[in-house]
Amino acid sequence: MAHEHKLAIFQGLLKFKSNTQKIWGVLIFLTIITAIEVVLGIYKPEGLMTQVLGMKGLNWIFIILTIVKAYYITWDFMHMRDETKSLRRMVVWTAIFLICYLVFILLQEGGYVEGVYRNGFIKKDF
Repeated sequence: MAHEHKLAIFQGLLKFKSNTQKIWGVLIFLTIITAIEVVLGIYKPEGLMTQVLGMKGLNWIFIILTIVKAYYITWDFMHMRDETKSLRRMVVWTAIFLICYLVFILLQEGGYVEGVYRNGFIKKDF
């Protein structure tokens, strides 16, 4: 009963979006991000081909845009916006940490394999 009373008080103050509006908003946002990725992948601007932290700037842009899309999908489709702050942080920060860790490991191993192919010998033995 108290919950209904609070909802009635705040319903006039808050603007609620319908599910249809939310779905269209998500579709438009993800379409724009994907279109940017496709255009960058097709044209590959020369200004973004410079090395930044051991990798091309264009690759960093792809990684960042992919993380943004994953965050937004988690936020919207997994209904994280409606959860408590601590649960949101736990889920999102864990995912971001694991993605960053995966990128680090892939870059380290990829650099090692590329060095083996270039030099023809193993320079580190684990």
